[in-house]
Amino acid sequence: MAEEKQAEAQQAAELTVQDLGSIKQIIDVASQRGAFKPNEMMVIGQVYTKLESFLGAVQKQQKEQQQQQEAPESAE
Repeated sequence: MAEEKQAEAQQAAELTVQDLGSIKQIIDVASQRGAFKPNEMMVIGQVYTKLESFLGAVQKQQKEQQQQQEAPESAE
């Protein structure tokens, strides 16, 4: 019983790349709508920039992996 609860907690705590992309979009929409105070914008901008950089790096890595997987298949 305790193991099941721990497994459920781990699943609930997962954060995917898609989740991070959604968070980026939420920050973008919220800032466009003026949801943040001016004194908060610097911190939010820094987090947004880090998130954007991370997502870009992940996307690049995924493309490279996809190309590597496709290369052996096309060689056959």
